[in-house]
Amino acid sequence: MAKKYAFLFPGQGAQAPGMIKDVAETFSSAKKVIDDVSSIVNIDMCKLLWEADAAELSRSDNSQLAITTASLAIMAALKDKGIEPSAAMGFSLGEFPALYAAGVLSFEDVIKVVRQRGKIMQQCCEKIAKEGGGKAPGMSAILGLDPAKVKEIVSGIENVYAANMNSVKQTVISGTFDGLGEAEKRATAAGARRAIRLRVAGPFHSPLMQDAADKFAEVLASVEFADPKITLFSNVTGKQATTGAEVKASAVKHLTHPVLWTDEEAVLADIIKADSANEWKILEPGPGKVLSGLWAQTEFGAAMESLPVNTNETLASL
Repeated sequence: MAKKYAFLFPGQGAQAPGMIKDVAETFSSAKKVIDDVSSIVNIDMCKLLWEADAAELSRSDNSQLAITTASLAIMAALKDKGIEPSAAMGFSLGEFPALYAAGVLSFEDVIKVVRQRGKIMQQCCEKIAKEGGGKAPGMSAILGLDPAKVKEIVSGIENVYAANMNSVKQTVISGTFDGLGEAEKRATAAGARRAIRLRVAGPFHSPLMQDAADKFAEVLASVEFADPKITLFSNVTGKQATTGAEVKASAVKHLTHPVLWTDEEAVLADIIKADSANEWKILEPGPGKVLSGLWAQTEFGAAMESLPVNTNETLASL
């Protein structure tokens, strides 16, 4: 049977100092992506990827650019091996390399857009922190509670929202520093296995990011979004996205609306199961292995494994 590939692109929080260095040293196409990004944004991306510490990388204006660059570099290495996607979906920030993979945005546009997105979101987070007396807003993963229970808990806490529907066992919440602390206590008291503060710079995918969304809309106004050339999914709707206009509108809503990841996973699984003429393989081209772990928690994860691809070893296994 012919083989098709679905690419799952990771989002903010997947960054790690030194990421994909071995890939760039082995695949000239991957190194070229990094060099091209450096030229577009006038930043030494090799230095950012391989020399920045965890704190520097966690800033939105750095992490978003770094993760996107890493994902596109790995995608270039996969192309060298004859592997290109038939479907693409990205978690939060990961939607932008997915848009490039689907032909919605050009290489230069996706880098410029992500650069501006990161800057705008970082500024918004710093503003919220200043208004909160210097306490940084953020996100927390609530493990071991039903998503409906998490939504019930945060509904009674000011400036805290259910943001990412990661799996039946994990929901991420966004909010102010104090609000998250209260939500974590209530979730633990309600039986959550753990409440983990994430390595992100702000309360993403919540109404607290409205100011950033307004500014990002201005950035996107003059950017052309083509219709997807492959199957593409939307965090905002949890369904397949079919037009550039729809994708563009969702890119703005994305900052203030929750990520409906479990819905997207289910739709992708249905497409794969219905396509009996082809064998599918699911890859996670980017730093970390979070999305492959979430996929494994689904009802169809045992039958269809997702493989993280971010090292020479994982590339060699394909």
